[in-house]
Amino acid sequence: MSGTQNSRPAPAGPRGGPFGGAGAPAAKANNFGPSAKRLLGTLRSEMPQLVVVLVFSILSVTLSVIGPKLLGEGTNVVFAGFISLQVPAGMTQQQVVDQLAASGNQDQANMIAAMDFVPGAGVDFEQLARILALVLAVYVFSSIFGWLQARILNGVVQRSMHRLRLQVEDKVQRLPLSYFDRVQRGELLSRVTNDVDNIGQTMQQTLSQVVISLLTVVGVLTMMFIISPLLAVIALVTIPLTILITVLVARRSQKLFVQQWKTTGVLNARVEETFSGHSIVKVFGHQKEVEADFRTENDELYRTSFGAQFLSGVIMPAMMFVGNLVYVAIAVVGGLQVAAGLMSIGDVQAFIQYSRQFTQPLSQLGSMANLLQSGVASAERVFELLDEDEQTPDDDPAETAPESASRLEFTDVSFRYVADKPLIEGLTLAARPGSTVAIVGPTGAGKTTLVNLIMRFYDVDSGTITLDGVDTRHMTRDDLRARTGMVLQDTWLFSGSIRENIAYGRPDASEEEIVAAATAAYVDRFVHALPEGYDTMLDDEATNLSVGERQLITIARAFLADPRILILDEATSSVDTRTELLIQRAMSRLREDRTAFVIAHRLSTIRDADLILVMENGAIVEQGSHNELLKVNGAYSRLYNAQFEGAAEDEDLVSVTTVPLAPPPTTAQIVVETLAESEDAVE
Repeated sequence: MSGTQNSRPAPAGPRGGPFGGAGAPAAKANNFGPSAKRLLGTLRSEMPQLVVVLVFSILSVTLSVIGPKLLGEGTNVVFAGFISLQVPAGMTQQQVVDQLAASGNQDQANMIAAMDFVPGAGVDFEQLARILALVLAVYVFSSIFGWLQARILNGVVQRSMHRLRLQVEDKVQRLPLSYFDRVQRGELLSRVTNDVDNIGQTMQQTLSQVVISLLTVVGVLTMMFIISPLLAVIALVTIPLTILITVLVARRSQKLFVQQWKTTGVLNARVEETFSGHSIVKVFGHQKEVEADFRTENDELYRTSFGAQFLSGVIMPAMMFVGNLVYVAIAVVGGLQVAAGLMSIGDVQAFIQYSRQFTQPLSQLGSMANLLQSGVASAERVFELLDEDEQTPDDDPAETAPESASRLEFTDVSFRYVADKPLIEGLTLAARPGSTVAIVGPTGAGKTTLVNLIMRFYDVDSGTITLDGVDTRHMTRDDLRARTGMVLQDTWLFSGSIRENIAYGRPDASEEEIVAAATAAYVDRFVHALPEGYDTMLDDEATNLSVGERQLITIARAFLADPRILILDEATSSVDTRTELLIQRAMSRLREDRTAFVIAHRLSTIRDADLILVMENGAIVEQGSHNELLKVNGAYSRLYNAQFEGAAEDEDLVSVTTVPLAPPPTTAQIVVETLAESEDAVE
């Protein structure tokens, strides 16, 4: 809006236009635990599906954990068959054991005694085939259950993110205008898009893996204790080392992840405001300043992102190093156990597989720490948005005014954006139906603030604003705004056809009504010159139309809405004088039996207003008709005379500077004059 932007509270932190500083968003101190708990709480409505996911995960992990043990049995069958072929024919297993013990080879005797074979029988391929078939079935069903749980969990996550996006969208619609005055658009967009997407990716990549990894650790640890408690204790050394490394790294990287997403929001705000004001940046030659600011913020994002990713990336190699140390220890001790006959070689093989299965999920859990930290940091920013104070709720039940209501009255209204800075004090005025109320005054006087109060973008601090006697604070905002049409100096058009943009306020309008509104606003004149007429598609900036044409479409939109109250905030400032006169005539017809508020800087456009309010510093210092105010010779008269005296001075200046000059001399004239000067010099 134009007119009173300066009267709004200054947002915290530096802000500005295309080359102003981008303020960092306000953020609470990082609190990982509560934020992670709240993030998991978004899955509460998916509890039945999560139970199914858990059951399938348990089945998948259980089968995958049984696999190495079965393979170990297969190894025992092959090894026993190989040993049986080495035993002399006619000897029993016990005789071989006694012979080895008698010769002093007690370790070999113990190893043979621990085996089960028939001397000379060789490998039992039938038993081996049964084991391998069972292993194949186990791994196939483990994969099926794993695929099912991943598919169901994917649906759970996507539905949860769908609900979160709806919550964010609903929250944005319930936020007061003061929030949007305070927060940069790029920062808000970063939270609504980047942060929500990051949460979804984090949950998608970590939830399934966390569940599988934790179940795998429990299942593998159980099998390890069944096979060898001694080796299991050695493997357990991995857990405290993993926790220690993860905690030490996470403490340092979490702060960097929070800063990374903050800086991302700041950089997005910088890019958004620079691109939207690209032409202004070029005109005023601030490319270097913008590039310098961008480089500074981009370097900050690089620093925090690199630090966060580097620190979190240390976890995986550290886990692998610890896992390799444990693997070596298990291989050595397991070999000694086999040599002593305390374990079979198949059990050692299974245990080594389990040690890998044990360290792998621990490493995965450690490597997922960076994803979790990044996701929770984004969740904190989204939750901050969801926790913002909302606009006061509408009364329930709410009051309503008659359909034809258009009499607005301000009674002793006071309002301030900042508690200790009064803006509007004791304002009283009445706008009767069918009248046009013009609001004039210097920038920052409170003109647009007055409109904000009418629309309930802000609520008054004291006093009342009534619509046909009904306090607007007791009406629903939708009801109040449905009776109001608004045309701003800054046009807003969305991606869609010209027809859709005109019908924005009345989607059910007929083609005839749309064309009638377009004709009244002089849109019909230029639409037929476009290749596709009313079906011409506009982008979000409507770059295929001129500024004036975009403004005419917004005026046609207001015409079609047929409101009882019409607000025009410098609505014709972007059109030529002739079109402005035509639109004013059309608006005169539109304003019949309606109340119109017109904010204007060009006083020549509001001379016919029924009531002119002159505002200074939030107060109405004069009110009356154009002629009445000129006779008073006060603030309005000074504004009016300043505009037209300035115009007259400009005309005088133009008349002085445009006096016809003598034509430049020709080459022949220059030669003649030069010869004459030479003769004078000789004389």
